[in-house]
Amino acid sequence: MAPSQFTHLDPLGRARMVDVTAKDATHRRAVARCRVHMQPETSSAIASGAIQKGDVLAVARVAGIQAAKQTANLLPLCHPLLVGSVYVNFRIEHDHIENETNVDTVDRNGVEMEALTACAVAALTIYDMCKSIDRAMTVGELALWEKTGGRSGTFRREAAPDDDDLGAFDR
Repeated sequence: MAPSQFTHLDPLGRARMVDVTAKDATHRRAVARCRVHMQPETSSAIASGAIQKGDVLAVARVAGIQAAKQTANLLPLCHPLLVGSVYVNFRIEHDHIENETNVDTVDRNGVEMEALTACAVAALTIYDMCKSIDRAMTVGELALWEKTGGRSGTFRREAAPDDDDLGAFDR
């Protein structure tokens, strides 16, 4: 692709922040999901509140919320947005914790990066709080599951036939 075909490159191929000043502020929403894979004993300890550092999911939830609000500070070409709401939800399974984040705004840009960042940081927080008992944990399957609003409209990821029920999150 020629540099002019990339929205974040100027005609000379230099990085730039896209100009969104002429766009109207509209309601936008994004949902991201990921999983933290772990030993069954680790998920059991999290579920029962037996992790020495404290309430793993409460801390991970706050970390995800903070991350959504700080996304523009982490990603150089990401516009700072007025994040209207952030929900970070978890589902504990036998050998993993599934994390879903929902981010809403009324602004000129979408919140996909905020949802993905919140999801990733919440997962990393779970790892950080549990690494003393399970260093083999992995974080994976980070993906945008839904995006609404804006000029490009709605996007919804299709679940693979072998995926578990992905809709049963605490709200």
